[in-house]
Amino acid sequence: MKRLALLLLLGAALAPSGAAAQALSPVPVVAPGNAVLTVSVEGKSLQAPDLAIFNAGVTTQGNTAAAALAANSAAMERVIAQLRRAGIAERDIQTSNLTVEPVYSDPNRDAALAARYSGQPYTPPAADAAVPKIIGYRANNAVAVRQRDLKNFGRVIDTLVTAGANQVNGPSFTMDNPEPALDQARTQAIGQARARADLYARAGGLKVIRILSISESGGFYGPPPVMFARGSIAGAPSAPPPPPAPIQPGELQMTVNVTVLFELAPA
Repeated sequence: MKRLALLLLLGAALAPSGAAAQALSPVPVVAPGNAVLTVSVEGKSLQAPDLAIFNAGVTTQGNTAAAALAANSAAMERVIAQLRRAGIAERDIQTSNLTVEPVYSDPNRDAALAARYSGQPYTPPAADAAVPKIIGYRANNAVAVRQRDLKNFGRVIDTLVTAGANQVNGPSFTMDNPEPALDQARTQAIGQARARADLYARAGGLKVIRILSISESGGFYGPPPVMFARGSIAGAPSAPPPPPAPIQPGELQMTVNVTVLFELAPA
């Protein structure tokens, strides 16, 4: 009796609960004499981007860390104010980098440059003079910006540089909501998979009965980000900013990889 009770307890412990049993995916059952065909396809959809992402920032130098940061903060306030005036929403402006670091001298480089410009042989600095020393501090602050009005992208960049931004990188074009375009790619992929399955089935004297399973992988890919503009350290002499460069958003290729299992039967 004790042995029977122990077996019943073990059986209850090892049996899956109702919730766990329902969570298991059912395995498709193929009728005897039928075959299974696996088809992997790639669905594509070309769409125009509606969002540009870029970084805008300011790099400043000062004799002290506080001086470098103060100059940087004042310049960044002007840059962010210009972004707001350009119609960029607060939710589309996010700080992406803030650093304050020492700037070191490079005696060996300075000696090499002096020899090059003077035409004299290079003379390495003395050992005590060759040790790098802190000669100032550099502060950098940048924001990641999402711009939805692509028609005015070049103009916004121009006004940012005028406001004091000397580090502008980008753009990277993307879509605010890629799902509708991805759905087009999915629809194309399923149609392509079914057409290919019908082709294989006819070639083998079979016919497609049903879809057993569908699995998906992939995403959408846009053009890689490119360097749009890069200025000098704030306060250093620089040429006037060039006119806004023409920007071509182009198209994004939305890609979805789909694997479909079909059940085939004799025709």
